[in-house]
Amino acid sequence: MTKSKTYGAKDIEVLEGLLPVRKRPGMYIGNTNIEGLHHLVNEILDNSIDEVVAGYAKKIDFKYSLDNSITIKDDGRGIPIDFHPKFKNKRAFEIVLTTLHSGGKFTNNAYKTSGGLHGVGISVVNALSEKLEIKIYNKSKLYSQTYSKGKAKTKVKIEKCNKNLKGTEIKFIPDKEIFESILFSPKKLYSFIKMKAVLVKGTKITFNISKELIEDKTPNREEFLYVKGIADFMQSNFQQRKKITNKYFYASLTFNSNEKCEIYISFNELEQSSLMSFCNTIETPDGGSHENSLKNSFMKAIKIFSHKNQLTKYLNINTNDIFDYADTLISIFINSPSFEGQTKKRITMPKLQKQLEELLQNQILLWLNSNKKESLKLIEILIERALLRTDLSKIKKLDRKSIKEKNRLPGKLVDCTSNTIQNTELFIVEGDSAGGSAKQARFRSTQAILPLKGKILNVYSVSLSKIADNNEIQNLVHSLGCGLGKNFQLSKLRYEKIILMTDADVDGSHIATLLITFFYKYMRKIIEEGKLYLAMPPLYKISYNQENFFAYNEKDKEKILNNNKGSPQLTRFKGLGEMPANQLKDTTMDPEKRSLIQLKLADGIKYTKQTEKLFEALMGKKAEKRFNFIQENANFINNLDI
Repeated sequence: MTKSKTYGAKDIEVLEGLLPVRKRPGMYIGNTNIEGLHHLVNEILDNSIDEVVAGYAKKIDFKYSLDNSITIKDDGRGIPIDFHPKFKNKRAFEIVLTTLHSGGKFTNNAYKTSGGLHGVGISVVNALSEKLEIKIYNKSKLYSQTYSKGKAKTKVKIEKCNKNLKGTEIKFIPDKEIFESILFSPKKLYSFIKMKAVLVKGTKITFNISKELIEDKTPNREEFLYVKGIADFMQSNFQQRKKITNKYFYASLTFNSNEKCEIYISFNELEQSSLMSFCNTIETPDGGSHENSLKNSFMKAIKIFSHKNQLTKYLNINTNDIFDYADTLISIFINSPSFEGQTKKRITMPKLQKQLEELLQNQILLWLNSNKKESLKLIEILIERALLRTDLSKIKKLDRKSIKEKNRLPGKLVDCTSNTIQNTELFIVEGDSAGGSAKQARFRSTQAILPLKGKILNVYSVSLSKIADNNEIQNLVHSLGCGLGKNFQLSKLRYEKIILMTDADVDGSHIATLLITFFYKYMRKIIEEGKLYLAMPPLYKISYNQENFFAYNEKDKEKILNNNKGSPQLTRFKGLGEMPANQLKDTTMDPEKRSLIQLKLADGIKYTKQTEKLFEALMGKKAEKRFNFIQENANFINNLDI
């Protein structure tokens, strides 16, 4: 039996100075890959930003050079240069650089910008650097010293300098023995240094990288200055977005005497969004308590405001309806952040969440009430999105193959018998009478009939809550089976062609226009893919003895009359319901004999804008636009019957 090894005082290893950092770097900077490498820059930069926040510095210079060194200089007070009371032969800055937990912050800041990640600052950077040089400009004197791997390599050198120079300058080269690679990413440096300037408004940072180190489109030199902080940044970054409201939401809160929260939200018409969150200038991509408080407080405030203003269906709104269409930034500065897991990318602080929710809810309510007209517009659109998201709360997507699901189709729909979509057609007709004729005239295997009662709702300028209550539109969407708006899926469309078959008169044209408007607004892909058609029923039947001719317009009628001799019997069709089924089949529904007009949208931004203007003129809320359009486009002289 072997004896167990003894375990005594001699086995306890004492790591002095900065040796613990070099032995276990992951404990101090998270890891030794690219993230840990860039964290070194973060530690130095934060000290300089603290000087700006405290009001002692105005400018920071950043440089990444060909020798792979990073240089960061500020014009603040500089790390103290006097001798430390406990170490009579060492100046304060040397203690800071060579001793863990020596307190590298010599300002009276209200918050720590280290993000609570490690709290050991510049000494860790020194420990993990092959070379580090410090320069402190103080009262016409320059104090400098060089270090390697955490240890001083030279004595403190004191020289004269320009009396206008002040602050701290740190230059370091990471230790290749520690890191997987000591090559920094210019794009990553540019991005997070820019965000430092954004999050701490008024901080001027000069960014400079040797051109030879850049392999992408990252600028090699730029000056960052955001006087209004996140508001300036968000407006310049997302100014191209189409906004619902002119006024964005902005709040800057102070709580617990010295902690802060800053929020910016702008609301977009289209499904374009961004959500960025930070704690003490450290990005928190996984969110957490501060993001949760924002989302919860916004939902509560909207429901309180909607209830007070007697809006209906607001309970359907959820956070996705807001934040999937918004550009959002939330930044908090707190004294002792608590992060979840090893990645430090998510804040878990229930007490903070509750406190922020109460503060934010009041701020959001104040904003909603002070911009009431735009707030009502915003909430109406949120309600529409909620209803679209739930497919009008009632509509289900149907698959042709399921008999059970077929039983859930609208009662008025006369479906075709085919089990595949190939060659199938849905005829949308006006009224039960026309529906009856079409039902008899159709090819049962491939042609389905959906009669609609009267003129459907003009969907162009009404809220979706009204559409949700409209039975005719519900029947139409239900029959098509492909959802609408955000939930539209062309692959779920139950028919190969959709054919609008209305009477050849003014009312029929109006109904067709209303239907086209519906497809354009909520199922545009059907038009874009060329699946929407107009049937061409004849206007006249012209009979000569036993021979019948059909005229589809006045020109056709004149041509038939001129080409035939004798006394014709002329019948003007008043409606499809009056046409015998066999004639409707031969003239309008038989694929071998009929004529169809395919509706398609022209490509290009120019044509898209023209189409939007046309729909706005014809179908929008403003009657004067419709009147002007008619005046400009109708040829009254040629159509007068005198």
